[in-house]
Amino acid sequence: MASRKNNGFSLLELMITVSLGLVMCGVTFIYLTPQLNQNHLNTGYDTALMALRNTRNLAITQGNEYYVNFNPGGFPAGTIQVQWQPSPVGGIAQPIQQVNTYALPADVSFAVQTGFPAATPDGFGSGITAIDFFTQAGVPLNYVVFYPDGSAQDGLGNSLSGIVYMTRVGDSIYNSRAITVWGATGRIRGWRLTQVGAATEWVQQ
Repeated sequence: MASRKNNGFSLLELMITVSLGLVMCGVTFIYLTPQLNQNHLNTGYDTALMALRNTRNLAITQGNEYYVNFNPGGFPAGTIQVQWQPSPVGGIAQPIQQVNTYALPADVSFAVQTGFPAATPDGFGSGITAIDFFTQAGVPLNYVVFYPDGSAQDGLGNSLSGIVYMTRVGDSIYNSRAITVWGATGRIRGWRLTQVGAATEWVQQ
């Protein structure tokens, strides 16, 4: 009488296969985590840069004042709020209207970290305040107003230059970005932190 064999995997073979799969998943996760973190930071940076540039363009094309508020009150941290100021009707000022809100990824925030160089991008701000727009009187604000001529002001006609920093708190300082706005023209620039020789510097992107 012919013997019959059991087909399929033994328990030992199955355990070895599952173990190998778990090891491969762990190695893949460890390898991809820094890239995913970098992607989150890049997404936050792109979002903030787009919000500023699009809002400035709206001010120019629509002929109205447009506000960009960073971390506005009543919103979660990491929110960018865009508003516009309608023209007065019959000499009566109209309330500011909301246009849109944007949100940074949950693990990215407007923040500074120890180790940021003393030389700030475009020479704006102190390098110790995450959202640092300042008037000619030196008053720091968390918003900027774009006017129809493209300039950036404080809502009272004072030129307003400044900077915002984005980073992953607790992560490497090189996973940080900055955006500057020059009040006189409304010029917007993006920056990344890098090491040049032995020095840490902000480099324009």
